[in-house]
Amino acid sequence: MAITASLVKELRERTGSGMMECKKALVETDGDIEAAAELMRKSGAAKADKKAGRVAADGAIKLMVSDDGKTAVILEINSETDFVAKDDNFQAFADQVLAVIAEHQPASVEQLASLQLESGQSVEEARQALIAKVGENIQVRRFQRVESNASIASYAHGARIGVLVDSSANADLARDIAMHIAAVNPQFVDQSAIPAEFVEKEKGILIAQAESSGKPAEIIEKMIQGRLDKFLAEVTLMGQPFVKDPDQKVSKLLSNAGAEVNSFIRYEVGEGIEKKVEDFAAEVASQLKA
Repeated sequence: MAITASLVKELRERTGSGMMECKKALVETDGDIEAAAELMRKSGAAKADKKAGRVAADGAIKLMVSDDGKTAVILEINSETDFVAKDDNFQAFADQVLAVIAEHQPASVEQLASLQLESGQSVEEARQALIAKVGENIQVRRFQRVESNASIASYAHGARIGVLVDSSANADLARDIAMHIAAVNPQFVDQSAIPAEFVEKEKGILIAQAESSGKPAEIIEKMIQGRLDKFLAEVTLMGQPFVKDPDQKVSKLLSNAGAEVNSFIRYEVGEGIEKKVEDFAAEVASQLKA
């Protein structure tokens, strides 16, 4: 059967793959577009399996807040390089996944994988097709959907950091707080939100440091408490100096405005993922010695 340009075009629109890849699949299936599409799905899955072990520590953070500010979604999707993270195909996939989460409210990444996109593909099928197209491992890493009785503000620092803040503050102040969280990265809203084991772990570290100083026990106790108080202030939003006015703590800023922060979520691309660092000089030296 003759492989026409219109047939190739139709397969490209269905699969999102390149022209030559579509033409090759049609040639292999003697122009049967259904068989060609199935062949390309299998090929995409095979390519995805081969790339699954490669570290995907780059990517993008996506945010969506409802018009009434009562619900929001934050999503991280990873690629291997910043180049692919900026690719239109990657961005389109991420936006579609974000919309599916907002609409269907899956409870986990595993549930999300089986949901259907506008293209008719499941999230997992589209992910595998994207891997085949861009040549990198792509992972839907994590997401959270937030509901608020007050209002949710968002802030995105490029595509690498995203923040959602549930608060009673007005829109401008809430956005300022979100920007502060993006810049300073507090771990908790206030000290009451800090788990006891977190405090004990830090206290143990401070005790070990202080005891090595050789100072008397009563001095050590004061040193530990002072350092612990300072540390706990540094890791809480309320205890931090406001990034736009360091003379004023965030707690004071909110108090003056009669506002509260109920919770926040901060995602940064690749945080917690161990990325292999290539040392080419050491590699060459090692090979020369061998």
